[in-house]
Amino acid sequence: MTGQQQRAELQRRIWQIANDVRGSVDGWDFKQYELGTLFYRFISENFSNYIEAGDESINYEALPDEVITPEIRDDAIKTKGYFIYPSQLFVNIAKDAHRNDSLNTDLAQIFSEIENSANGYPSEKDIKGLFADFDTTSNRLGNTVKDKNTRLTAVLKGVSELNFGGFSD
Repeated sequence: MTGQQQRAELQRRIWQIANDVRGSVDGWDFKQYELGTLFYRFISENFSNYIEAGDESINYEALPDEVITPEIRDDAIKTKGYFIYPSQLFVNIAKDAHRNDSLNTDLAQIFSEIENSANGYPSEKDIKGLFADFDTTSNRLGNTVKDKNTRLTAVLKGVSELNFGGFSD
């Protein structure tokens, strides 16, 4: 796929996600959710790639959180500036979003933990507030938790289906 075709496909999918989520979410608010979700996916994939370091025998997203030692966490934060447990990765949250009755609060907790992972490190200033505009409890997403989760699931699903290609593309 050429760069132009990929860009056109990306635009088409973003509009499709927007149409799936429309209703109580206006364009400005939607942009915050879409961009926040894209960013969440990016930092999750970037973090997984860092941990796996090209070693195909490691599948970070499939690891239990309990295998992460304080030393691994500390080294990762020093290098990447933040930390994400395997269970908190975008791919894992998106995969189970449709079954998660507490998706909105789980996402808020994950975003808070990502930001807080930098506390006391040089990256703290850079990471603090990254997800401030991504209010998962906002009534703009819907009046009920179910409505909020339905819209959040649609955004997660849409972003998970985007094909960004690889670095060599």
